[in-house]
Amino acid sequence: MLYTKLPHTDIEVSKICLGTMTWGNQNTEAEGHEQMDYAVSQGVNFFDTAELYPIPAHPDRKSATEKIIGTWFEKNKNRDKIILGSKIAGRAEFTKFIRTTGFDRPSLIEAVEDSLERLKTDYIDLYQLHWPERNTNYFGKRGYTHDAADFWEDNFHQVLETLRDLKQEGKIREIGVSNETPWGAMRYLEESKVHITLPRMITIQNAYSLLNRQFETGLSEIAHRENLGLLAYSPLGFGVLSGKYLGDRLPDNSRLKLFPNYNRYSGKTAIAATQKYYELAQANDLSLAQMSLAFVNTRPFLTSNIIGATSMRQLEENIASINVELSADVLEGIEKIHNEFPNPAP
Repeated sequence: MLYTKLPHTDIEVSKICLGTMTWGNQNTEAEGHEQMDYAVSQGVNFFDTAELYPIPAHPDRKSATEKIIGTWFEKNKNRDKIILGSKIAGRAEFTKFIRTTGFDRPSLIEAVEDSLERLKTDYIDLYQLHWPERNTNYFGKRGYTHDAADFWEDNFHQVLETLRDLKQEGKIREIGVSNETPWGAMRYLEESKVHITLPRMITIQNAYSLLNRQFETGLSEIAHRENLGLLAYSPLGFGVLSGKYLGDRLPDNSRLKLFPNYNRYSGKTAIAATQKYYELAQANDLSLAQMSLAFVNTRPFLTSNIIGATSMRQLEENIASINVELSADVLEGIEKIHNEFPNPAP
């Protein structure tokens, strides 16, 4: 395993982070425990979860993923060996069963305390805002269209004040954003620069893969110049970059068969690009999944690559991608395909 540090800290994390969003829906508690056991045996010390998980969110499965992690900590007595990230859900119609408000002070305090109880821990290492409160382009929206009726009022300062207080109480150690835009990322960073008592956002958890490299436009410069570390999610595009959907296949129990609305990575152009990437991987004796993950692993703005799996075979292959080195020819081939199909699944 390779390791790096969360920016601006001495917290060392594995460059492969174990994602957990299927536990409690597609995966049982026992399977979640098995995945954590195996990941730790391979040197993974970084887990990422959220109060919203499992996905798709549903009242009957509310926060089941955090509970599964909590029972694993309780069983193994190894909380101090794991760097744990979680998130507060943003304000949205589909999260009303969690709470209706966004990141106001009572909501942030309630979210953290509830997560701590489910996770059976006294602290969360990295606490993240799952998506912006304001109307903006995230979750696959290509561009920003201003909404004059947006309910949101600028509250960056107030959010950071509450997070500062939670840090001072020892309930969270560091903070990050997720599904954030360049403007939002810089507003948080500038707020903490101007008001030095406020905590600094140290990571940004956004989608990044061969099918979606939009992070490279705007956000990658911020990542470099401000040392804001990317935690890349969906590096296999909901499994599309495993190649299992090529040839119009729809495997049983696959995400797209179970949840057809999760189709942002499976449009016509994205599938055409995936076919090209598959052919490149095959020509170089690589699996498409490992080539796709290895590409993300080597990006200079990456802090950690969040992999997820519903089977142990998938998990083993995904974690092993950390040992895959891509040749100059493969990297050149990737760029040629990217130029032909730039960001087909944003």
